[in-house]
Amino acid sequence: MKKTLITLTMLSSMAAAAQTQINPQAGLTFQSLTQEPDGINYKAEMGWQVGLDARFGDKLFIQPGAFLGRSVTAVTQTITGQDGATANLVYEDDLVRTSLKLRAMLGYRVLDTYQFDIRLMLGPSYDVLMSVDDRDDKLGWNKGDFNTGLWNLEAGVGFDMGLFTLAPTASFGMSRAFKDNPVLSEIDSKYMSYGLTLGINIGNDD
Repeated sequence: MKKTLITLTMLSSMAAAAQTQINPQAGLTFQSLTQEPDGINYKAEMGWQVGLDARFGDKLFIQPGAFLGRSVTAVTQTITGQDGATANLVYEDDLVRTSLKLRAMLGYRVLDTYQFDIRLMLGPSYDVLMSVDDRDDKLGWNKGDFNTGLWNLEAGVGFDMGLFTLAPTASFGMSRAFKDNPVLSEIDSKYMSYGLTLGINIGNDD
């Protein structure tokens, strides 16, 4: 019996190894914020991301990953005069954030052929905010104004074409972007991000 268990364990390990892939990737990211407060407008600008994920499984698989990214959001702030006049004073600046994204996704291959696969992925992620700056120093926001740990819901589609993999993704923020302090407590904005990565497949999923 003991020999049988050892044999089954070895076979399971070999099968898992045969269905494991590592995927280094790099690409673009576009991040904005939801629920614009009065006088503030957000617009997603182009940023970048680099990282890798792993896939364990065959038709149904788990996909943990880690990505370093630098996202940019254009922020326009309009301050009205006491008499109600609009556009009395307008500030425009780029809000730049560097963060580490940790993903834990579950996926399913809807198409699985020798040279072409299509995958659907869904799962949570956690963003660790590393730095915040506004390029022209007009907004006055810094890292201390933002929550440094944020939960998100991730969804994506993956296309595997031989050695290469292409993945458009969307990230829906579940945590408030700003800290709950007296100045920013009324801003309930959350992050909304889109990404596109190109990478390579290392390993075997057959």
